[in-house]
Amino acid sequence: MKTETCLSTRLIGVAYLAILSALAMTACANEPLDGSSVVPVEIVRKDGRYLLLRGGQPFEVKGAGLESGDMQALVAHGGNSFRTWRTDNQSMTGQEVLDRAAELGLTVALCIEIGRERLGFDYDDEAAVAAQLEYARGEVLKYKDHPALLVWLIGNEPNHSFKNPKVFDAINDISLMIHEIDGNHPTSTALAGFDSKLAGLIEQRSSDLDFVSIQMYGDIVNLPAKLEVAGWNKPYMVTEWGAIGHWEVGTTEWGAPIEQNSTDKAASYLKAWETALAVDSENLIGSYVFLWGQKQERTPTWYGMFLEDGAETPVIDAMHYIWNNAWPANRSPHVGPLRIDGQVATQNVRLSPGQHYPVSLLADDKDGDPLTFHWEVMRESKATEEGGDKEDIPETLTGLVVAGEPGQATLLAPPESGAYRLFVYIHDGKGKAGHANIPFLVQ
Repeated sequence: MKTETCLSTRLIGVAYLAILSALAMTACANEPLDGSSVVPVEIVRKDGRYLLLRGGQPFEVKGAGLESGDMQALVAHGGNSFRTWRTDNQSMTGQEVLDRAAELGLTVALCIEIGRERLGFDYDDEAAVAAQLEYARGEVLKYKDHPALLVWLIGNEPNHSFKNPKVFDAINDISLMIHEIDGNHPTSTALAGFDSKLAGLIEQRSSDLDFVSIQMYGDIVNLPAKLEVAGWNKPYMVTEWGAIGHWEVGTTEWGAPIEQNSTDKAASYLKAWETALAVDSENLIGSYVFLWGQKQERTPTWYGMFLEDGAETPVIDAMHYIWNNAWPANRSPHVGPLRIDGQVATQNVRLSPGQHYPVSLLADDKDGDPLTFHWEVMRESKATEEGGDKEDIPETLTGLVVAGEPGQATLLAPPESGAYRLFVYIHDGKGKAGHANIPFLVQ
């Protein structure tokens, strides 16, 4: 068994080597932009605090994590930067991403994707690590002089479920390479969480990094204490923060995580900002809220700040307030508890197959806009993926909800036993929406 495992890991490393080598060859074929277009970025310490300077001027990052989301909407709400998880995303090349950002006056924290141990990359495989370095070199040569480039992120959560500390040696080598060929942009790596052990690894093995990037969700309210315990007095960013994670919330008796509704979620964003981010004016040099877009991760609404139809949720209102010190002209609907047969999610809603149950939700709109309600039943997600890996979208069941008065409906429990989730989406007709869901068990 041990031999088979080693062989499997070796094959993964060889395959990764081949892919990265091909990408590096492609990178070399692309001429970099004219050097005169570059906007230098640096980190300086002045009057007891760290500052991010862009073109010699202090740059206050008002950022979001964005891959296929609406860049123009980010600008409209006061954002000025976004971070990526790779150079080329699913729909645009790195060049197209940076060009579009420049058109809109946005900057980009550009991530160079590196191998992750939890997905099979072996940092003891010297050939694969060397190929990865050359791949990174090619990406840097392509984009280092683009005016929209702000900083380099070397990998996303490389410490997630890792065992081999050599990943931090590889990150340091990439940082050294970047500093050799690009003297205009700071380097970082995006860490999953933060503690004294991670701080020590960075200082011992990745000391060439200009700053660290930290990613935390519900636990971010404890970030100031974690930084103090670690004795961290160097610059850092928070490159993912937002909703309380699905691993951080309570569950039903059958293990379904209980998600906040959109109103409570917005309150959590504000609390995270006020508790963990706004309080540090000395070492924090920027943050990127997650996610300026929509994705399926345990539910279709857990992390995305937009709905699948493009409607904006209350968490965007919250970020508009944070970035502008004023609420947007039109606010998203306010949502209260969602109930099935008078019960909320924490009461472990159990239903009998084929029976009818009343559903209720209180919702209102600060602007007086008339609200519409859309009800949907999905099977409970069986996903076990971690770290934001792609998940399958659970089946949607039709014909089970009959809408009544606004905020009222009748649910027909599915005939098949199992775990399900009822969703409601509330639209104001002007591009804003709220949402709520409740897990239930048919038995």
